[in-house]
Order: sequence, then C-alpha cells, then structure tokens
Amino acid sequence: MIKIIVASKNPVKINAVKTAFRKMFPKKSFRVEGLAVPSGVKDQPMSDAETFNGAVSRVAAAFKISPKADYWVGIEGGVEEKKGEMEAFAWVIVKSRKGQTGKGRTGTFFLPPKVCQLIRQGKELGEADDIVFGLKNSKQKNGAVGILTGDILTRTSYYTPAVVLALIPFRNQSLYAI
Repeated sequence: MIKIIVASKNPVKINAVKTAFRKMFPKKSFRVEGLAVPSGVKDQPMSDAETFNGAVSRVAAAFKISPKADYWVGIEGGVEEKKGEMEAFAWVIVKSRKGQTGKGRTGTFFLPPKVCQLIRQGKELGEADDIVFGLKNSKQKNGAVGILTGDILTRTSYYTPAVVLALIPFRNQSLYAI
C-alpha cells in the first residue's frame, strides 16, 4: 500500500490526487491522506512564482510533519494579472520518498471583472466567488472553474490533469533519473 500525503485537507485536492495516481498507476494500491499545512505564501498568491512557491512549501511542510509517506503532494491555486485581466491557475508539486520531484500546472482561465475587483481588494478567489455568485465555501466544492463552466469542469477535474503531469517523472523513471 503506497501512502500519499496531500498537503491540504481540502476534499477537492485530495480527490484530484487520488484520481491522478489511480490513472497513472492503475495496478497499485494507495492510501491518500490530507494534512493541513501552511503554504508559506499569501492566502491568495498573486503571481505564477508565488503560487509555485506555495506548492513547494506545502510539500516541505507536509514532509516535515509526516516523513514516513511514499509521496507528498502540494497543490496551490493562484492568480496573476495579465494586461488588466486576471488569470487563475494552480501549481502541483509531487515529491517521492527517494527525493524525486515532479511538477505540473493547470490550464489557465480568466476571471470575471467583479471577481477580479474583489481579489484586488484583498479577498481570496474562493471568497470573491462566494460574494459574486451568492455561494458558500465554493473553494471546497467546484470553485471558480466549476461555477464559470457550469460544472463542465469541476475543481477536481481541473486539478487532476496537472497532478497527472506532475507524475510523469515517476511513471518514466529511466528518463528522469535523480
């Protein structure tokens, strides 16, 4: 049984990790646990670099608390200004017990102006979504991507491919020697 620690208690992130590991390694058995850890960055990362660093920091914090796992996974969502608009995305970092690291990033999508305005005022994306769309705790459900696509993409289905991409080095060990 392979033990995976997700550096978050958010069920969306935990489910994305479960789904991705099962797709990439269908003959293996996994036990996936969520662990609440700090990201080491602002609650709402405002750049690609800050978001990446948040995912890396989550993995390091989870490893420190639970060093006996086989894998640690950090997922950090962020936003970045682009020519007066704001894109949303997430970074995924996977680290193995052997010290190997994989990285993946979601696709990006642009947020509605009302949501952007609230983020610029200091709100997190999930909080801004809840205000604009009249929801509650949407970041632990389908998030902005689910709201804006009418659940064609849910937050889990949005994160899963990025986790799969981060697992490429682990599926192709000989090509990504440590």
